[in-house]
Order: sequence, then C-alpha cells, then structure tokens
Amino acid sequence: MAPNLFGTSATLFLEATQQDVSQNKPSSEKSAAQKLSPLQKAPSANPKYAWKIVWRNVIAFFYLHVGALYGLYLLITAAKSYTAVWGISIAVFAAIGVTGGAHRLWAHRSYKAKWPLRVILMIFQTMAFQNHIYEWVRDHRVHHKFTDTDADPHNAQRGFFFSHMGWLMVRKHPDVISKGATIDMSDLEKDPVVVWQRRLYIILMPTLCFLLPTWVPCYYWNEKPMYAWYVCIMRYTLSLNITWLVNSAAHMYGMKPYDNSISPTDSLSVGIGAFGEGWHNYHHVFPWDYKAAELGNYRTNFTTAFIDMFAKIGWAYDLKTVATNIVKKRAARTGDGTRYERAAEAHQHSHANAIWGWGDADMPAEDIQKVQIFNKGD
Repeated sequence: MAPNLFGTSATLFLEATQQDVSQNKPSSEKSAAQKLSPLQKAPSANPKYAWKIVWRNVIAFFYLHVGALYGLYLLITAAKSYTAVWGISIAVFAAIGVTGGAHRLWAHRSYKAKWPLRVILMIFQTMAFQNHIYEWVRDHRVHHKFTDTDADPHNAQRGFFFSHMGWLMVRKHPDVISKGATIDMSDLEKDPVVVWQRRLYIILMPTLCFLLPTWVPCYYWNEKPMYAWYVCIMRYTLSLNITWLVNSAAHMYGMKPYDNSISPTDSLSVGIGAFGEGWHNYHHVFPWDYKAAELGNYRTNFTTAFIDMFAKIGWAYDLKTVATNIVKKRAARTGDGTRYERAAEAHQHSHANAIWGWGDADMPAEDIQKVQIFNKGD
C-alpha cells in the first residue's frame, strides 16, 4: 500500500518536483500497452540512472520529523487532552481514506461504492495528504505490475530506507515514468469525484490536512495555536510512516504463505498499524480481494469492517473476494508452507503475470470466473 497504503506518493512537494507521465494518452492506447509481450514489458536490465536528489523534499521531511518529535513532547507535557483525541480522530479518518478509498476502491477496484461513500472517502483521503487519488492510484498500480524492479516507485530491492521514504527524496527512475504510461487509468478519468478532487487538490489538501485540524482545537477548546499546529504535524508524520511501513517492512520481514517468489510478506504488526494493509503477501497475489487478506475477523483489519458496515446500508457493493479452494491451491503451489502445505514443484515469479487488481487486462480467466462477489449491486 502505497498507501501509497497504505505504497504511495506522500507529499505535495513530490508532485511539484517529480517528473510526471503524460495523461493525454488515449485510454485505448494505454489498455493496448498492457498487452505487450513479456520481453517488452520487462524493465531495462542495465538502466543508466543517476540519483537526482529533490532537496525540497529532503528539507520538508526533516522539518516534519523534527516537528513531530516536538509535537509529541507538547502532547505529553502541555497540550489539552481534547487535542490528542482530535488528532487521533483525524488520523483514523485519513487512514481509512487511503486504505478503503485510494487503495481498495480506486486502485484495485475490489468493490464498488455509491457516490456518497466515494465523496466521504475522497475527503478522508485528502486529509491524509498522500497526493491526489489519481496519482496515488497510478503509482500503486505500477508498483503491483512491476514489483521489485526499477519500474517500481518504491523498489524494496534498493533497501529499507529507499522503499520507506528515500524514494520520495529523489526523482523517479525513468522506468517508473515509461511503465506508468502503460497503466490503464480510464476508470478514474471517468469518475467525477476523482476528477473534482484532482482539479481542486491545491485548495482542498491544505485546508483538510493542516488548516482545519489546527483551527478546531484553537476555536473550540482554546488550545494554543503552536500546540495545535505541532500536534497536527506529529499526527501527519506518524500517519506517513505507518503507511510507508507497508512499502518497506511488509516487503522485507514476515511470512510468505501464498507466493514465496515475491518480496511482499504477511506482517501482523504492520497489519494492525495500517488498518489491515499488512497482509501484503496475500494482497499481491490476490489484489482484487476487498479484504486485502485471508482473514475472517476484524481485529487486524479495521478497513474491512468499515467497508462491510457500508455494505449493510448498500453504499458499498460488489465486494470481491477469493474462493477458499483457489487460495489453498495457490498457496500449495507457490507459498512458503507456513500456512498451507506446499507442493513439490518449484515456482519462479514472472512479471508477465502480474496484475494491479480487478479489471487488469492480464487477469487470468480462471480468477475472473471463480471470483466470489458479495452484496451485488444492480
């Protein structure tokens, strides 16, 4: 997740400084590009690439982390308890906007949402300030299609720091740009909520992420402006780091019950902190599952509980999940044996078979035919 969850661009500074792919390419051309041969799709084996540091981002992250430490100090020693409760509430709303909105709804199309829920999730995602939905989704789909290659925006093969936050301090690898242009984004280009947010993001983001969260404590319970500001900075910085752990820790530490040939892992600690986004090995194997995990309860997957709650009132529908026999079959064939007994044959990962979620042109016909859909809409 890159969420970007949870995988994910993280700052307006990034959008202002990073290279961007052209969004003027016709959707039909983007869709056709996904059907290139494996040799054409494979990123360059010997890329000529030199890091170009984005100093504006480096300075911004330095300020955010120092400010977060000061905010934590103020929260413990001087700020009012209401300010802490308010900060936690904003953090929860923002997290759901990333996990349930940008990630599971828009990036992977693992369920559908009626417009009131889409508006709510858009507002929550704007609070999180991880760039607008369109860019978040594009980078995350590229991450799934080309995991652990130079086309992966936060390639875990380049080390923990790079995959955690270093990727935001340098300009994107050229493969990220070129492969990003092949990703089909036509569904988001037709979504008025996504289009509206993208158009007004420069106004919505600072208002919902910084100004409003700082103003409310000052106005309603007379919190000192400096205290309110640095508690806000602490909340935002902590939220970023929890999201980044999905890109870093959940690609390095944990079990691989479903595919032992890829870097994503299942991590309990990340799953709890990231509202259910830590079951990353399962998620990369079955990215269209709205639960993003093979779990039957909500203890480590609060986002699933949120989606199910709105499914009960009909605002979330067509919830896609994977049949148990399909999960077991895949785990036996490619897993590490930690959850299901593994078959004898070896398995090698191929990016030619990688998909970003429901609707990807490379999705196997068997998976499409045997997907389980709950709370079907009209």
